[in-house]
Amino acid sequence: MRIFLAGATGVVGRLLVPLLLADGHEVTALTRRDPAALRDRGVTAVAGDVYDADALRGVVAAARPDVVMHRLTDLGTRDFAGNLRIRRVGTRNLVDAALAAGVRKVISQSIAWAYEPGDEPAAEATPLDLAAPDEGRRAMVEAVARLEDITAEAPEWVVLRYGLFYGPGTWYTKAGLMADTGNLPTGPDLTSFLHVEDAALAAVQALDWPTGPVNVVDDDPASADTWAPVFAESVGAVTPPPTRSARTAWARGASNDYARTRLAWTPTYPSWRTGFFGRPG
Repeated sequence: MRIFLAGATGVVGRLLVPLLLADGHEVTALTRRDPAALRDRGVTAVAGDVYDADALRGVVAAARPDVVMHRLTDLGTRDFAGNLRIRRVGTRNLVDAALAAGVRKVISQSIAWAYEPGDEPAAEATPLDLAAPDEGRRAMVEAVARLEDITAEAPEWVVLRYGLFYGPGTWYTKAGLMADTGNLPTGPDLTSFLHVEDAALAAVQALDWPTGPVNVVDDDPASADTWAPVFAESVGAVTPPPTRSARTAWARGASNDYARTRLAWTPTYPSWRTGFFGRPG
């Protein structure tokens, strides 16, 4: 299968490339940086800018892909405004290029914490939190919804609603941003995590998944008061003190029941309890 991969140098993309190649796929990777390093890894690398719509159409058409995989983010530099722009504008340009090239399937990276408030971990049918009263959250959810709506214009599509990444190269690792205890949250808000290796494996499996959104999260949504001390222990940091507060209504976690029961996806790291220490379940 010929795959056009946008975002091959991110924390998941770096793991995804060798998995795709090992399965015999032909990979063309779009990069804003020097493409030589990617070419050394066995892919056809093309330099390009997702905001240059005309040039993007040209490189996608030249690749003649069967599938376009959208893994573009701008979080490495904590550019949250840039990340919203990628979701809105970058996705538009990439999907337009895919449709113009006759691509049948688009697989996009989304998130599993954009759901509306509720008491149980959210399933895929749960509406997104488009009426969020907080302006910052509403802007984020609107950008996520835009990404997903644009992706759904493809004849076949999968939106991977990932949990919060942890593991090598993420904020949640020994050298990462959250290793500073002062950055760790406390309280009853629930988080669904996902090890980056499981994120890459799910993306490969999604090549064969039916159209629709899929929560790709581990089995163990947990409150910050529960997981933060374990993470602190795993990175050798001071355990943050618990706090007494009400749970934020949207911080409900997400359910992976559909992926497990209908798509036969099983996380290698079913829980952060062992995953923070680098141990699969």
